[in-house]
Amino acid sequence: MQVAVSQASLAETDADLLVVGVFEGAELPPELAQAPGAAEAKGSFKKQSILHPETPAHAVSVGLGKREELEPERLRVAAALATGTAASLQAHSIAWSLDGIDGEGMAAAVVEGTVLGSYRFDRYLTGNADDEPASVERLTLLAPDSAKAEAEAALVASEAENRARELQNLPSNVATPTYLAERAKEIADAHDSVSLEVLGREEISAKGMGGLEAVSQGTAEEPKLIVLRYEGGGEGPLGLVGKAVTFDSGGISIKPSQGMQEMKMDMSGGAAVLEATAAIAELGLPLEVISVVPATENMPSGTAIKPGDIITQYNGKTVEINNTDAEGRLILADALAYCVELGAERVVDLATLTGAVLVALGSTYAALISNDDEWAGSIAEAGLESGELVWRLPLHPEYKELTKGTVADLTNAASKRKAGTIYAASFLEEFVDGTPWAHLDIAGTAWDVGREYVGKGPTGFGVRLLVCLAQSLSR
Repeated sequence: MQVAVSQASLAETDADLLVVGVFEGAELPPELAQAPGAAEAKGSFKKQSILHPETPAHAVSVGLGKREELEPERLRVAAALATGTAASLQAHSIAWSLDGIDGEGMAAAVVEGTVLGSYRFDRYLTGNADDEPASVERLTLLAPDSAKAEAEAALVASEAENRARELQNLPSNVATPTYLAERAKEIADAHDSVSLEVLGREEISAKGMGGLEAVSQGTAEEPKLIVLRYEGGGEGPLGLVGKAVTFDSGGISIKPSQGMQEMKMDMSGGAAVLEATAAIAELGLPLEVISVVPATENMPSGTAIKPGDIITQYNGKTVEINNTDAEGRLILADALAYCVELGAERVVDLATLTGAVLVALGSTYAALISNDDEWAGSIAEAGLESGELVWRLPLHPEYKELTKGTVADLTNAASKRKAGTIYAASFLEEFVDGTPWAHLDIAGTAWDVGREYVGKGPTGFGVRLLVCLAQSLSR
């Protein structure tokens, strides 16, 4: 999508659709006040009214609610609603008036809502292209020129999030670990500042990455340990780790068949890390980043890992396997230890790790668990700025007791059904060697959130949060 900033008047815009936000108790701009349909324009949040001025042919008012309650999230929602209206009107270009809409992040929010709201996954549909709704190809912000940098950065991050959504949407027979490694190569090839290392099955085994080796031994698909290094100078290295189980059957501890098709999206954390790294490189942020993505399928077979097996992780700790469906923490453990070994000074990992987080926080917040208060605060602030909200859950020595094994150092699944999300994070903490670290459990926010700008499908959650975090570190 093309995004531009213009100081043109409402009447001068050449867009197919003009969008104006209306606050409760406020009136339409004079240029639209007498247009057919103007009497229906209301300021109630989300209320839309189509107007028919002489120029342009179509306009739409979107209610923003009370002026004092305006925040970027409301503009994301409003922009997504207007984008849906544009599609129904076969409009390929939108002009958004930001007159009277002031404040940091407001222009970015309109860009984000428009770009994210425009995303569709239709590559496998074979119907008549003429029947498909129009896609928005150009967005013009009618705003001061000072909004340009904010809008351009928002475009980069939002398009990266849409790419992550595309990876999430792809079927697991396409988006294999090898496919993710090829996407990582595309990112490295596109930026001189990015280098790539990919380990295959033999290299993973030779390095003693027992978690990734064990989870992958039941599948014929080649596992990959993907490492992207971004060298932008300045702060860092920042470590990003993303779980990428490209299909999770549960292994021998097989999942119920209902809803199993969604397990193609158990690579959502890895997709977010890959595309956030690409966005950071495209923005040229002055910091160093080490991104590690362990990628594999988790399948049952005659060679699959079994409940009761014992493995040795990359840092030498031994783990009893009591549930093969608790596989994400095993591959993340190796990746976290490797990321720290490579020099990451602060680390954040993203993973669709536990169903317990959905029970605890629903789809509004991702769980944040950290061993460092300052680092947790930085990530929470990035969540607020991006609208990808996180809620901190505690770590405590009593939770650590749940991770202890009987005949090995650790167990991957506690015998007691307690604090599942915190337990999993406590397990991961064993592999960061005291490095400031935060874990984001995104199982409730990676798909089916229902917000207007991401709908019911995959959300790409974490891309914009990580980009905001990198931006804050590089200031």
